[in-house]
Amino acid sequence: MTAPSRIPVLVSLPFPGPLDYAPPPGPPPAPGTFVEVPLGPRRVTGVVWDGAGEGVVPAAKLRPVAAVHDWPAMTARARRFLDWMASYTMNAPGMVLRHFVNAANNDAPAPTTGYRATGRDPERMTPARRKVLDHLAAEGPGTAPAILAATGVSAGVLRGLAEAGAVEPVEIMAAAAAGRRPDPDFALPALSADQRAAADDLAAAVGDGAYHAFLLDGVTGSGKTETYMEAIAAALRLGRQVVVLLPEIALTAAVTERFAGRFGAAPAVWHSDLTPRARKRVWRGVADGSVPLVVGARSALFLPYRSLGLIVVDEEHDQGFKQDDGVAYHGRDMAVVRATIEKCPIVLASATPSLETLANVEAGRYRRLVLPERHGGAVLPEIRVIDMRQNPPERGNFLSPVLTRAMAETMARGEQSLLFLNRRGYAPLTLCRHCGHRIECPNCTAWLVEHRNRRQLACHHCGHVMPIPHACPECGEEDSLVPCGPGVERIEEEVANVLPQARRLVLASDTLGGPLALQAAFDAIAAREVDVVIGTQIVAKGHHFPWLTLVGVVDADLGLDGGDLRAGERIFQLTTQVVGRAGRGERPGHALLQTFDPEAGVIRAIAAHDRDGFVAAEQAARKRHGLPPYGRLVALILSGPDQAEVMTVGRALARTAPRDIDGFDVLGPAPAPMALLRGRWRVRLLVRAPRRLNVQAVLRPWLDAQAIPGRVRLQVDVDPYHFM
Repeated sequence: MTAPSRIPVLVSLPFPGPLDYAPPPGPPPAPGTFVEVPLGPRRVTGVVWDGAGEGVVPAAKLRPVAAVHDWPAMTARARRFLDWMASYTMNAPGMVLRHFVNAANNDAPAPTTGYRATGRDPERMTPARRKVLDHLAAEGPGTAPAILAATGVSAGVLRGLAEAGAVEPVEIMAAAAAGRRPDPDFALPALSADQRAAADDLAAAVGDGAYHAFLLDGVTGSGKTETYMEAIAAALRLGRQVVVLLPEIALTAAVTERFAGRFGAAPAVWHSDLTPRARKRVWRGVADGSVPLVVGARSALFLPYRSLGLIVVDEEHDQGFKQDDGVAYHGRDMAVVRATIEKCPIVLASATPSLETLANVEAGRYRRLVLPERHGGAVLPEIRVIDMRQNPPERGNFLSPVLTRAMAETMARGEQSLLFLNRRGYAPLTLCRHCGHRIECPNCTAWLVEHRNRRQLACHHCGHVMPIPHACPECGEEDSLVPCGPGVERIEEEVANVLPQARRLVLASDTLGGPLALQAAFDAIAAREVDVVIGTQIVAKGHHFPWLTLVGVVDADLGLDGGDLRAGERIFQLTTQVVGRAGRGERPGHALLQTFDPEAGVIRAIAAHDRDGFVAAEQAARKRHGLPPYGRLVALILSGPDQAEVMTVGRALARTAPRDIDGFDVLGPAPAPMALLRGRWRVRLLVRAPRRLNVQAVLRPWLDAQAIPGRVRLQVDVDPYHFM
């Protein structure tokens, strides 16, 4: 067979497709092989792609592939998924490739230091030492954390064995460093009849080895995790890999602990807080098959699975799965596509499913499995609405006396309360009482948020921070700056005043340092070392605290007036989830919603646990206006350093929009609600189209024909979720 004169290589840059290179000496690398190629004066990592190359550049002028990496190759199914995602999101394939090579741009990870038994018993044998030696005899070498986690002994026991010569350090590779493999039969659960029926259906689909899509629809506390873990067990028994996607890093520690209890070993974890060394180890373990179970953020979808047998998207409704920067995509939707290509089942789990998922159930594309009751006989919390016009807080406060009395009564019973406010910091706005000046971010159209504990004003969009000034930067008046509105830090201050004896804990993404710190906080709550938790959405889902019986929603109206088409759906989902933290044990739960609009449809639906009524009303409104999931939306976001230039480009874009397609409308251009973001001015156009229309096929020739200046950037967001 004649060796090819050129090979296509896809690189992580915004080219429209692969670039042609001359093959290196020796056998030509197969499609999927990771290589290093010259590009201008530098060398970049790429992947040998399918096909024979474009042939535009004469073979004699092609530059050769510089090096072939020994990394596990990218599978044909993964390459197909990448091409599909690039086409759907209207991004260059190389930009999507960045997600796949995120952790693949290093050689094999260096060996990890672990311990093995030497065969010599120590002079003084204790039960703890015997436990370690028996573990090493059964499992082989392991890292210190893995050994300590498996045996429950202290680090001093391991040190003592090393000093006595009974164990010795040894270098172990990634697969061994990962610890024990999950055992699908380690701790079989006691499931309810509903759970067992759903679990059996999921396990049967896994055994079928084909694509199936399920909505696991269960009320908060119904045991959805325990149910889909049986599907995971079925995949593990077949020697196949599983990925569980979570919307927030904060959930990984709690889910990992539950998985370790069920399978006798912790799953591999994947998220942005991992060290480079840990990322390499997980990437390699997934690629060679030694890591069978991964729990992680949406980026875990792009790991190099060799034999994917099941995908789970937990809290599938959560908008944390939507990525807005760079390649805009929805992790849930891309997970469904990858499951289709990999020919494996996918489980979408939620107590408050998205309208998109419910529409797919209605259309027969997904099968719905229902868990209608809380596990173990627990009941849903009773919900009461506090009309803040009738029960206002004291001047300068934000908690109604009705809520503070309920908190005091809860604490007197030895139970815990949770106050929910989805707003970080101390106050969202700082203004001058003398001249009215409001302190804004210099880079964004946003007010700076006061963080009193850090004595800073911060922008939550670009990260700009500054010390809290002593005088107004506009008029110079000293001691004139006042905080306006509450954040979680200000609510904690109020709780300290009304319940001084309460042990308090603030939980927000910027008050705790990473997943381990969050897990320590959750452990403190579970151990009843906290009386009142004040938190943002980080506490709204996935946590089980048996002694938490009261949830107070400080501002149930927050977000209702934003003009976002999903505002009502988002509030219903988030509030229902946080209310569901109450009464998950033997003690009944209660929830109090503070609102200035108790007659709002979404507030009444939450209070009545009327999900079906809310969904029906929301569906009817979306259908009436042709909005998702019954119509298509695509956002076109233009940005640049010159506001006038960006608007000029937007107007030119609108003038050339297709006009002869029934139902295809272009709205705008208009300044984005967040008109200035990270120093760039932003203008938005919104494309609305019928569901049946291949909107990408209409957009490509229109956008390709535009002459957009180099300083102006165009981002296409197919199926936008946020409109800032």
